[in-house]
Amino acid sequence: MGAGEGKHGKGLVRSWAQRYLNLGFVAGFLLVLLAYIVVTQQFVITSPEAVPTMTPHRKQAISTPGAGETGTPEARGEEKAEEEQQQQRQQPDAEPEWKKPEDTVATEQEPPKRDDTAAEPLDNGRVVCTTEGPFSDTCDVFGDVRTNGTAHTVTLVPATQTESREWKIQPYARRTMSGISEVTVTQLDSTSAEYPAPACTVTHNIPGIVFALGGLTGNYFHDFSDALVPLVIASRGYGGEVQLLASNIQPWWLGKYEALVQRLSKYDVVDLDHDDQIRCFPSVTVGLNMHKEFNIVPELVPGGVPLSMLNFTAFLRETYSLPRAAPIRLTNKKSSPPVDGKKRSRRLMLLDRGHYRKLVNVPEIVKAAEKAGFEVTIADPRFNVRVKELALSVNSFDVLLGVHGAGLTNSAFLPPGAVVIQVVPYGNLEHMAKREFGDPAANMGLRYLEYSITAEESTLLEMLGPDHPVIKDPESVHRSGWDKVAEYYLGKQDVRVDVQRFAPTLALALDHLRQQ
Repeated sequence: MGAGEGKHGKGLVRSWAQRYLNLGFVAGFLLVLLAYIVVTQQFVITSPEAVPTMTPHRKQAISTPGAGETGTPEARGEEKAEEEQQQQRQQPDAEPEWKKPEDTVATEQEPPKRDDTAAEPLDNGRVVCTTEGPFSDTCDVFGDVRTNGTAHTVTLVPATQTESREWKIQPYARRTMSGISEVTVTQLDSTSAEYPAPACTVTHNIPGIVFALGGLTGNYFHDFSDALVPLVIASRGYGGEVQLLASNIQPWWLGKYEALVQRLSKYDVVDLDHDDQIRCFPSVTVGLNMHKEFNIVPELVPGGVPLSMLNFTAFLRETYSLPRAAPIRLTNKKSSPPVDGKKRSRRLMLLDRGHYRKLVNVPEIVKAAEKAGFEVTIADPRFNVRVKELALSVNSFDVLLGVHGAGLTNSAFLPPGAVVIQVVPYGNLEHMAKREFGDPAANMGLRYLEYSITAEESTLLEMLGPDHPVIKDPESVHRSGWDKVAEYYLGKQDVRVDVQRFAPTLALALDHLRQQ
């Protein structure tokens, strides 16, 4: 083989070898690529770190530890829960699950339990205020209601958006009484962050009644007219399951009428002015409603509860264990045959006032009453007499006789069917006398008799003379204003009863008792 032929053979071999080598590189690359693809796909399928798509998120409920606990002094936790609850109220309604972005965590915090852990509210709560009554302003607040005693506020926290409103209520039974702090009743705007709801520190599952003492209390008549009767109206329907909160609290008053107050509420009265708790109630009544002076109008009693002055006096008899629910039953004779050696007669209590408007001829009146057939006892009830002792004493009589004044309030302790005789001082005071004692007595089931004295029976005639306007023209005194009426007819006048003129009134009382 020549030199040229040998070179050509070697080059051919190298060309095929190079060609096979290139093909091997390509095949190897393809095999490596294929292996990479297979392994990578397998890795994608089995990796625990892979995030599946289009998988809906489920909500996770998170409960707040301690939310809804009641009566605990540790208020910080509850305040935090309340803040969260308020934030929930301020947020718009949550979007439905299908509208949530898929790349967000969908866990939500469940609102804490409401602080008023009584029954779930059936509505959004409401405030019903009455400011057109003859004497009183009141508000009835239903729902999530919170009291702040030291701030004198009662707040309704609505469950949904409502308009913010505010009322000022004087909780004493007479809206015109000075020296009584007002209570602010507020309906919150549930969407407002500026005025968040106060956090509950004490929760009650019973209603509350906010009222005020002071004012005219301390006068025996006004103790009943301005406080006891309106308080019975407000609370009697709850059967003791109600919390009383008293502003301008008078410990002596609560002590004097303790037995009655304890019958109205099973719980200690809260001193509102010094109460630093935020108390939560299902409902709160703010203010006492006085229908009339020392009287009840059944149609105005809240909640349709049957209540009248007959019920009020029955409540007094039950509380003080008064034995008599009817006058003594006798024959048509002036007295009955002796029982156990004792002669029984119709008993008359004569109220002898020790100051203005006092009777100046008591012995003559006693003789006239005894002549008419009554057994007479003279009484001068003092302010510091225990109410139960006084009630038991009055209940043993069939007739209560006295000049217009607070002592006639004791007619509430007489048995139904007994008689009240009111001696009305001179000065056209009949309307006031009837309103304050006559109408209430009739509504208690008592027979009411009125004896109006003449100018000749008044010591004012002696004092001022027949030509003085107080004697000659009482109407002009009334026109001049209440101050003059009170000064002369109530403050400077005593009474000398004409027993001859008075005799028919005593006879009417006796005739009534004979018919019982």
